[in-house]
Amino acid sequence: MIGENYIDLLRENILFKDLEEEKLQGFLTSFQEEVWPKNTCNITKTPTLFKFYIIAEGRVKIYRVDPESARELTLFLLKKNDVFDILCLLENCEHRVFYETLDEATLLSVPIETMREWIVKFPQINKSLLPYLGRQIRILEEYTSNVVLADISSRLARLILTNINKKSNKLELINDLSNDELANLIGSTRAVVNRHLQQFKKDGILKISRKKVEIKNLELLLKQAEKNHSSG
Repeated sequence: MIGENYIDLLRENILFKDLEEEKLQGFLTSFQEEVWPKNTCNITKTPTLFKFYIIAEGRVKIYRVDPESARELTLFLLKKNDVFDILCLLENCEHRVFYETLDEATLLSVPIETMREWIVKFPQINKSLLPYLGRQIRILEEYTSNVVLADISSRLARLILTNINKKSNKLELINDLSNDELANLIGSTRAVVNRHLQQFKKDGILKISRKKVEIKNLELLLKQAEKNHSSG
């Protein structure tokens, strides 16, 4: 059982936000807190067969690896209040992906069979699954389109744009990631990403310091994102 301090997390979560306060309080008794150290990598692909997770703090990437080249492709970068794994939850089978923490991550876990029971028992949760799935599908659709239709420079600009906080105009979630991690997010390599970042810096689009990227000229970044070449 976890503490009352997590009730706000459930209130804000897309799957639970429409439930009555009494129900949310009752759900807390089924969750357990787990802390995964930074760079924890679950390679067995089995944790999500038995547990369903909500991220309370930190970032978790979901990725695949080519066994021959060892190249990685990051499918999703999950943050606070994201959940995983929806496919295991709905299909009751192994999802052939890996999970790795980019920070020390605090997770709330619940037995996946309990989560399945809640979906059947509470229509509000079932109904809320569709918008969440729709958002994830849209992310994959955008990613596929970018990889096929856009050059690396445009892909990188679009990645940065999608992670700008609209209120503060500051880059979040990916602002401190390594070039390797950025490359995994756009289907490229560290060397190529570094080259384009340095060009963005030279063009006055970005300010780049040690492990931090800031936006200097949003208009130029938007123009770069609108380019649609296929050269790389």
